[in-house]
Amino acid sequence: MKTTGLEIRTMRFFLAGLLFASGCAWSASGEPPGKRHVWKSGAEIYEKICAYCHEERVGPRIRKRGLPPQYIQMTVRSGRGAMPAFRAAEIDDDSLAMLAEYISKNP
Repeated sequence: MKTTGLEIRTMRFFLAGLLFASGCAWSASGEPPGKRHVWKSGAEIYEKICAYCHEERVGPRIRKRGLPPQYIQMTVRSGRGAMPAFRAAEIDDDSLAMLAEYISKNP
């Protein structure tokens, strides 16, 4: 299935809005400025950040595919297609490694 330019722009706009809303929710959480959220597990990161698109068919399913952790990390940092790149300020390297291991090993 080929996606059109309009669909890609719509997905990018939607993802940008989702990221903005996530940032607003974190800023309203009462944590001091500059303090990063500490993720408990790769599963938590996936459910809070990835599942909305990758379980609802906006983006492709990424679990149950045996993707290597290094590929997942590279894709998250660089972006791919309609998926934006996530900078270290948005998900730190340790959290990204946890997430990549979770996606790689869990069905």
